[in-house]
Amino acid sequence: MSQAVPSDEVTQWAQDRQQARADRDFAAADVLRDRIRAAGWLLVDTPDGWTLAPAPPFDTVANVSALPNRSDEASDGLLGIGVLVDGWPDDTRTCLQALIDHAPADASILVLDLGDVDGAGRVVHEFATAHPGRIKAHHVDATLQSTGWSAARTALLALDTHRYHVVMDLSSVLDGDALTPLLDMLEADDSLAAVGWRGVNVDVDDQWRSFIDSGPGECDALLSYLFVVRREAAAATGPHPKARFYRNADMEWSLALREAGGRLAQGPADLPVHQERHRGYHDSDEAFRTKESRKTYDRLLQRFRGRADLLAPRSAS
Repeated sequence: MSQAVPSDEVTQWAQDRQQARADRDFAAADVLRDRIRAAGWLLVDTPDGWTLAPAPPFDTVANVSALPNRSDEASDGLLGIGVLVDGWPDDTRTCLQALIDHAPADASILVLDLGDVDGAGRVVHEFATAHPGRIKAHHVDATLQSTGWSAARTALLALDTHRYHVVMDLSSVLDGDALTPLLDMLEADDSLAAVGWRGVNVDVDDQWRSFIDSGPGECDALLSYLFVVRREAAAATGPHPKARFYRNADMEWSLALREAGGRLAQGPADLPVHQERHRGYHDSDEAFRTKESRKTYDRLLQRFRGRADLLAPRSAS
């Protein structure tokens, strides 16, 4: 069992690793990281530097760039469900159990744990151990805020080798099979790039400064609470690499999918899914959230504003 406090030797290794990284001696930094892990400690990079925590009972990699990239592999299944976990162990348990209970039995649940925050990674490990044929867990030391939403989502997409990829927030909880109706829409219409639980349209009357709920049917953008996208289309566009926070980044990604020639649609209004507390917004750092959301929306406007050709058809009324 790890000590409650790291020894002076482990702390010195952590300081030496920090210096090795500053000197761009990444080979030495990796050796020191492995030495720290062998001593029962995990060195976690943070926006302010680093911290040491007792090592968890599963293997980790330092950051998402160390994860496998399988994006060039041929599809070997129908549906991969991508879930980012950045803390909130009780929410993690609720979301994963609902997926086990209600997602299609042949779907793979791909979980990316970022930082084992508050022990959420241990919950992921527990579920992956209990359901080895359904849940594939990947653990990185870096947190979501230090990684960025786009980098984390792109890494999760690169791990998926299924024909369709589910982008899903931890706050979305299935009450029944909400995914098969969305899959059926994609299978029936090759022109659709993605379909989801909640769609929105650009408010043209507001000069593109806001979005409004679309209702079922074709829409301008899908919210990342829950949507299913063709893996090939997702890989060709991807969330913008500079999107560090999810808010507005899902709409930016949606418009990129439409620009690439795909249509988007909201699924049936009665999908069996509900949302618990959306911690990704309500419990995030307010300054970081405001800054990054604004940067993303400014970028969205610069790229897409006025592009009426990208918008879904509007009713005559």
